[in-house]
Amino acid sequence: MKEKMKNISLITLVGSFFLILLLGSCIQTKKAPESQQAKGETKYTCPMHPQIMEDHPGACPICGMTLVKKSGQASEGAGISLNTVLEPINSSVIASIGVIQTEEKQSLVRIQGDGYLDFDTRTFNNIAARFSGRIEKLYIKYAFQMIHKGERIFDIYSPEMLTAQQDLLYVVKNSSGEVGLINAAKQKLVLLGMTSAQINEVLKTGKLFYSLPVYSPYEGHVHDMPHSQMAGAVNSKPESSVLKNAPLTVREGMYIEKGQNIFNVVDPHHLWAVVKIEPSSVSRLKLNQKVELTLPDLPGKKIDGKVNFIEPILHEGDKRTSIRVYIDNMQHDLKVNSIVHAVIQTGTASGLWVPKSAVLDLGRTKVVWLKKGNHYQVQEVTTGIQMGERVNIIKGISSADSLAIDAHYLLDSEGFIKTKNDEKYN
Repeated sequence: MKEKMKNISLITLVGSFFLILLLGSCIQTKKAPESQQAKGETKYTCPMHPQIMEDHPGACPICGMTLVKKSGQASEGAGISLNTVLEPINSSVIASIGVIQTEEKQSLVRIQGDGYLDFDTRTFNNIAARFSGRIEKLYIKYAFQMIHKGERIFDIYSPEMLTAQQDLLYVVKNSSGEVGLINAAKQKLVLLGMTSAQINEVLKTGKLFYSLPVYSPYEGHVHDMPHSQMAGAVNSKPESSVLKNAPLTVREGMYIEKGQNIFNVVDPHHLWAVVKIEPSSVSRLKLNQKVELTLPDLPGKKIDGKVNFIEPILHEGDKRTSIRVYIDNMQHDLKVNSIVHAVIQTGTASGLWVPKSAVLDLGRTKVVWLKKGNHYQVQEVTTGIQMGERVNIIKGISSADSLAIDAHYLLDSEGFIKTKNDEKYN
């Protein structure tokens, strides 16, 4: 009985041994084809030129970039799949760059612009010669000289005025009863620029004014008129010769013609600020919106105003829109041509806001780079207003999306981006 049990144990032991050998052989046989298959199917490709396929590592024969394994290899980078590598290179990018999260909120919208102070041309008043003659005495010595209404500005000798005064004295002496003729002669002298006091003095003394005083009808700063305007040019802006470090164009002894502009008198108490507004902000610009002006030359000084005028044209070479803000300068502390910075309150706007750097302007379209796992996918968007360094996104992304913080960084100098709406993309 013991002999029989011993034989059964021996047979069991031998059977187990052969079973282990058989299982090991199957495992090795199964592993070997996998290893050989993996070795035979390992391909290397170029991230920039996926048509390049090699069975060994190396460099791309087109661009020189290091080849990467095409499938399931460590050199592909953690988490980068075959589909990621084979994405079109003109619509997705594998990169490591900062990411920002879009935010949806309601914000106070302000338009900012820079400009300068200028004279309010509504206060411009030209002093023109009413008759021809020669300037005998000039009382205006320099540009920007302050004068008052009724102040004597120059004396002029005019044969025309002498003749008109002689006609008045002749009518009074020989036709004293002709009231109509006398009044007509007086009226002619008034229209030529003589005052009632001067006419009465001529009638009283019987003496003529050979050198006739001319008085200013306006109050303000005197601006010299350039030669072009003195010659009768129209639609040209008054410009003081003092800005060119030149003497006054009007001098004693010079002859002037009837209708010639001699001086321009500007009210210094009224200026306006000309502010340039970028095209992206013009749609929210309206008249009477509140404006706050600051001047770098006067730190701490703020001027409150409103949008008084929006120029209906664009100046040559400048695509920005100009607005005017009327300003009082009663203290004479504001200087013409000073730089100003304007902040215009236009209300509120709600929506998605992203940094300006995250949006790439392609001309006809604007795009952002959406983060999709370990790569970035191009996405076309529609933008709204721009407020400082932030842009309002109207359409194309949601508040759950993450974007590349610098869209220009992901575009190389020879890149061409295609969006899904591009007919060449489909």
